Amino acid sequence: MEPNSLIKASSPYLLQHAHNPVNWYEWGREALEKAKKENKLILVSIGYSACHWCHVMERESFENQEVAKVMNRHFICIKVDREERPDIDQIYMLAIQLMTGSGGWPLNCLCLPDQRPIYGGTYFKKDDWINILENVADLWQHEPDKAIQYADRLTDGIRNAEKIIPNLKRESYTQEHLTEVVAPWKQYFDLSEGGYNRAPKFPMPNNWQFMLRYSFLAEDQDTYAATLLTLEKMALGGIYDQIAGGFARYSVDGNWHVPHFEKMLYDNAQLISLYAEAYQYNRLPLFKEVAEETIAWLAREMTSAEGLFYSALDADSEGIEGKFYVWDKAELETMSLEDQALLIAYYHISEEGNWEEEQTNILLRKQTDEEFAVDRGIDPEELKQKISELKLKLLMQRGKRVRPGLDDKCLTAWNAMAIKALAESSEIFDQKEYYQMAKRAADFILDKLKTPEGTLFRNFKSGKATISGFLDDYAFFIEALIALYQTDFDEKWLNEAKQLTDQVIANFADPESPMFFYTSSGGEALIARKHEIMDNVIPASNSVMAQNLHTLGLLFDEERYVNQAAAMLAAVQPQIKTYGSAYSNWAIQLLNEVFGVNEIAITGESAGMLKKEINSRYIPNKIILSGTNSTLPLLKDKGSIETKIYICRNKVCQLPVATVDEALKLITK
Repeated sequence: MEPNSLIKASSPYLLQHAHNPVNWYEWGREALEKAKKENKLILVSIGYSACHWCHVMERESFENQEVAKVMNRHFICIKVDREERPDIDQIYMLAIQLMTGSGGWPLNCLCLPDQRPIYGGTYFKKDDWINILENVADLWQHEPDKAIQYADRLTDGIRNAEKIIPNLKRESYTQEHLTEVVAPWKQYFDLSEGGYNRAPKFPMPNNWQFMLRYSFLAEDQDTYAATLLTLEKMALGGIYDQIAGGFARYSVDGNWHVPHFEKMLYDNAQLISLYAEAYQYNRLPLFKEVAEETIAWLAREMTSAEGLFYSALDADSEGIEGKFYVWDKAELETMSLEDQALLIAYYHISEEGNWEEEQTNILLRKQTDEEFAVDRGIDPEELKQKISELKLKLLMQRGKRVRPGLDDKCLTAWNAMAIKALAESSEIFDQKEYYQMAKRAADFILDKLKTPEGTLFRNFKSGKATISGFLDDYAFFIEALIALYQTDFDEKWLNEAKQLTDQVIANFADPESPMFFYTSSGGEALIARKHEIMDNVIPASNSVMAQNLHTLGLLFDEERYVNQAAAMLAAVQPQIKTYGSAYSNWAIQLLNEVFGVNEIAITGESAGMLKKEINSRYIPNKIILSGTNSTLPLLKDKGSIETKIYICRNKVCQLPVATVDEALKLITK
C-alpha cells in the first residue's frame, strides 16, 4: 500500500500510521488550510507510540479499508504525537474532559474547519466509530449552525477553564497551612499495599517526594510510614522490572502486581530521583538497588549515540502486551539453572502462573532480601550473589526475545528530568559516571537544541530538531542546570539557567496572571493559549518554574525572581488544600516557604570533601554552593584557602564553621 503523508514524519508514533489506508496528515499548514478551503471537518487523533489502546484502535479501525473510506470522505484526518505536541493535546484533552468528564489516549476529537472541537472521546470500537463519524458529518452537512453552537460553547469552556486569579492578599505561611493540605490527603493512603486506595495504581513520584520531605521536616510519622510502604511495595512488585531495572507506567490492580508494561522516560527519571532521595533519608539497601538498576537500564537501553535519552519502550511486542517481560515455568526449566528452586521461590513463579488471566508469571517479590534470607536461612551476602547471577542469566535469555518497540525521539523536558536525577544520584551514591551521563546530555542540549537567540527546541530525532520548546522544556531544563551546578559548582550552568529564565519571562508571561503560558508568544497560535497549573504524573511546568525562580532568586539575589515565585504560589495556594495530590509540587514550594531554604556555602581547599559529607545527610530544603572568584552574591569575598561552611537563611548568614557537624547544628528544619 502507498504510504500516506506521515511517511515524512520524525515521530515514531506517526510513522506507525504511515501505511494506514487513512489519508493522515501531520498537524500543520497543509492540512489546516485544506480543511478551510474545502470546508471539511477536521479529525484530530492523538496518541503516543507506547500506548496500548492506541495500537488496538489502529488495528481495529485505522487499518480497516471500510473505516478509512468514511474518514477520508468526510474529514481532513490529522495524527498528533502528544509527546511532541503537548500544546495541541492539552487543548483537545480539555475539550474531551468537558464533554465526557474524563479523558485519555487514544484521544479522538472532531472539529470544525477552524479547529474548534464539536465532539470526541477516547477509544471507540469499529462500528461505534463509523456511526459517530457519519452522524457528525451529517450534522455538519445539514445543521451546520448547531455544530457551530456546540463549538462556541466548548471553546469558551476551554478558554475559561483553570483560570488563575492573582492573589493580591499575601499570607504568611505556617505549618497550619501544610496541615490543611496533608490531613485530608492522608485519608486516601492504602496502608496495606502502599500508594492510594484505588486501582489502577500510578507511582506519582512527585506526590511521594512531597510526603518524604514533609515527614522529615514536620516530623510526621504517618506520612513517613505511608511513603516507605509505597516505595517498598513498588520496588518489590511487578510494576518494577525485577531483572533489568526501570518501572512500567502503572499497575492495573491495587497491589502493584500486573503492570501496564510500557516504560516511560519521565516516570523513570522521577523515580530515580525519588528512590535516591529516600535512600539518602533512611539508607535502606532496596532503595539504592532500585535507583542504581534503573540508571543501569537507562544507560544500557535508553541512551542515544549523542548521549540523550529516548522517550519510551512499548508495552507490546509481537502484538501482545507484556510478552517480552513474562515467564513460563517450563521455559525456566529448559535453562537448567543451578539455583532454580531459589529463583522460583524468590520471584513467586508457579506452574499455573501468578498472572492468572494470562496463565504466565510476572517476576515479583513479596519480601526484601533481608526478610527472604532470614526465612530461608541463607546468608544475606550469599543470597545477593546468587540472585545477581540469576538476574544476569534471565536478562541474557530475555534478550533473545523480540524486543518491544522503542520510541527513539528525544524530548528536552524528559531528558532534563533524567539529567537532574543523574546529577543528584551522582552525589548521593558518590558515582562520578552518573554525573558524566548527566553532563553529556546537558552539553548536547546547550550545543544543539538551543538556538543562537537563546531559545530551546523540544525534540531531537535523526539528527534534527524541529519543534520549538514549550514551558516544560524550559522549566525542567533550568531545574536540571541548577542540579548540575550543585554537583560540580561550575557557574556556567547557573548562567545558562538564568538566561533561559529570562527567556521564559520574555516569551511566556501572561500580563493578567503571575503564571506563565504553556506556549511561547512566538509559537503557533491555537484556538486557546493555556497555563499548565495542576501537577499530574509529571509536575506542572508552572510549579517547576516557581521553584526555579525561587532558587535562582536566592542564588543571584534577584528580588524580581523571588517575588514572582511568591506571587505564583499565592495565586494557587487556596487550591492546594482542596486536592493535595494534584498540587504536590506546589506543596513542596509551600514546604520551602514554611521551613525556609538553607543556603549552604562552602569555601576552601576541602570544599569537595565537605560537600560529600553534607550529601550523606538528608537536608531536603537546601541549596549548596561553592567556588572561588565567584560572581554569586553569597560567595563574594569568601575565596579563602581555609575551609569554611556558611549557613544562610532569609538574607542572614551565621558565623562560618569548620565542620559539617557544627554546620548541621545551624541548620534548622
